[in-house]
Amino acid sequence: MIISVVNFTNGRIEDSDVLKAMRAINRQIEGDFAPHWSFGATLRLEGPIGKRPKKMSLPEMRGDAVLYLWDRVDVSGAAGYHDANHRGIPYGVVYVDLASALDEPWTVTFSHEALELLGDPQANLLVQGPRPRSVEGPRRRDTVYHWFEMCDAVQEERYTIDGVEVANFVLPLYFTRDEQEGGRNDFLGTRHNGKTLTSFGINPGGYVGFFDPRIPPHGRHTEAWSDDRGKARLLTKRRRRSGRGSLRSRRRP
Repeated sequence: MIISVVNFTNGRIEDSDVLKAMRAINRQIEGDFAPHWSFGATLRLEGPIGKRPKKMSLPEMRGDAVLYLWDRVDVSGAAGYHDANHRGIPYGVVYVDLASALDEPWTVTFSHEALELLGDPQANLLVQGPRPRSVEGPRRRDTVYHWFEMCDAVQEERYTIDGVEVANFVLPLYFTRDEQEGGRNDFLGTRHNGKTLTSFGINPGGYVGFFDPRIPPHGRHTEAWSDDRGKARLLTKRRRRSGRGSLRSRRRP
């Protein structure tokens, strides 16, 4: 998979810095992500056409998907999101301003969106699992359908490759109901209160989205978070009428 990267930050981020981040993320995909997931991609920088991203026509696409860097936020945006347009072409957007508002380096958001664009290009995959614990109510044994997102549950965790901060991500065993002896659910395996991430769990500062078929009248996409930091991230996006929840809620599975 070739992901065309297009820099629309109007000089706020120079192409040389974008290339440095891309080299780190390409190393992350090849050396860290692909050995666990058995699929990968390569990011390649392209030149912008026009003054702003054209998300429905994607004129810069010379590969399989497009990932935009943009220095502003539109009403359908988030710190970053990925989706597919009406031509079925996967694309993503990293909004530099909102990444800053979330106190997250733009390179982490860039890495996050690249991995999730790779993992779910059409943003339509769901995985059956338990209803997560959240501040909205006690944990139930109901079955829901989790978004197939690579980084949300470990949103606040990051590491460095060649001096560039990149996002942590979950591993395949994360999307299984039962824990496996010796199994790992995320790449870094960071311990919080002595425990690592559980299957379908959420680390501090993270959140997850899921479709709950029991919410009337026809089910609904909703989200859960681990703590106040995770909740604050979601509220920042909701105040801008943005985020993965806004995109998913427009669809029915």
